[in-house]
Amino acid sequence: MRAYEFPAKVTPEGTLELPPQLQGQLASHQTARVIVLVSDEITDASENEAWSRLTAAQFLAGYSEADAIYDQP
Repeated sequence: MRAYEFPAKVTPEGTLELPPQLQGQLASHQTARVIVLVSDEITDASENEAWSRLTAAQFLAGYSEADAIYDQP
């Protein structure tokens, strides 16, 4: 497995632009594993709220009625 690291821009269509020099090294119709790292800066408060709601929903999805026994003193 080979790894390539490069900066990329997200297009208005939501796709990532590959640098031209990398495009020539990748075979077409090849499956790739992609890891996207972005800045931690959150510029939109609504986006932060959406992530908080998603996190809470995913956490509570793992909670069952059988776990209620641990809530009692």
